[in-house]
Amino acid sequence: MTNVEVGLAPAMAVEQLAAGYKGRNVFEGLSLKLYTNEVLCLIGHNGAGKSTLLKVLFGLLPHNAGVIRFHGREIKPTPSEMAGHGVSYVPEGRGVFPGLTVKENFALALWSAKIQGQDAERRIGEVLEVLPRIKEFWQRRAGQLSGGQQQMVSIGRAMLAEPSILLLDEPSIGLAPKLFQDLLVPIREYQQKRAMSVLLVEQQVGEAFSVSDRVVVMKSGELIFEGVPGDLADEGKLMGMF
Repeated sequence: MTNVEVGLAPAMAVEQLAAGYKGRNVFEGLSLKLYTNEVLCLIGHNGAGKSTLLKVLFGLLPHNAGVIRFHGREIKPTPSEMAGHGVSYVPEGRGVFPGLTVKENFALALWSAKIQGQDAERRIGEVLEVLPRIKEFWQRRAGQLSGGQQQMVSIGRAMLAEPSILLLDEPSIGLAPKLFQDLLVPIREYQQKRAMSVLLVEQQVGEAFSVSDRVVVMKSGELIFEGVPGDLADEGKLMGMF
């Protein structure tokens, strides 16, 4: 048991979960816990089932067997329900509307969440405080931004909901390690300030481990390792799992 688990109930948990596509399971018998106020890093080779799991947790893909619990209560997720529970999801590939300005992307996210007036202004201010570089391209169309800038906007939009749980699917795609680290550090600070839970699916393990409390390795639909980042400091041990 790691320190983050002591005395804490899971924010989300899956038990004997099975899911996949076109009648074929990507994983089955999967059990995993995401605790309150932790960053859990999920790593594994391409096709291991990591992104599929996030889609199931957010309700974008139904599960075929098993149980999903939210703070101990069994649920069958849908995107609207999970958003209502305070769960935000940032998909792989940057979920922005390219024809809209960054300001308009934020406004659309707030409108869809029925957040208005002073509350909306407050939330925008808090996000811009965490990710201040967004101010530099606030009036530019999202499609004209660099990959790193689009990723900031995508994550910023998710943070507008003040989530208790944030599901991040490979935010490093297209980013240099330094840019990725610059993005992760303020998110880690925000997570700790708000006692938020983060499930981070990532390939750039060095940068991801530096902001993670626990790490889980998935291989071919199975969880083959669970521990803390320091357990995988030996690169040879880590590479042997892929």
